[in-house]
Amino acid sequence: MKAQFPLEKHDSIINAQLTSGAISFSASDWMASPDFEPNQGNTVSIFVIGETYDELKTVFDKLAEGAVKEKIVFVELQNMPFGIFGQLRDKYGVSWKFYGH
Repeated sequence: MKAQFPLEKHDSIINAQLTSGAISFSASDWMASPDFEPNQGNTVSIFVIGETYDELKTVFDKLAEGAVKEKIVFVELQNMPFGIFGQLRDKYGVSWKFYGH
């Protein structure tokens, strides 16, 4: 896929994944067009994927300490018709999305 990206993106990481037990963390580097201004927190995408609400809630609650509590940026972890979902921007400005089955 490297050839499909401009030269300035060749040193970026398209996807990385860490797994610990039933929880997975997936991340990718800034891949936006040069028209978008990179800011702290929007240069990576981090996804936390788990099996149960309780295991995701533990991670969510720790990252939510000091998080921005604005609509759209913060969605409390909850059971939805399609599964578990939540999102937040932590105290450092990093955006996290949570998914569960």
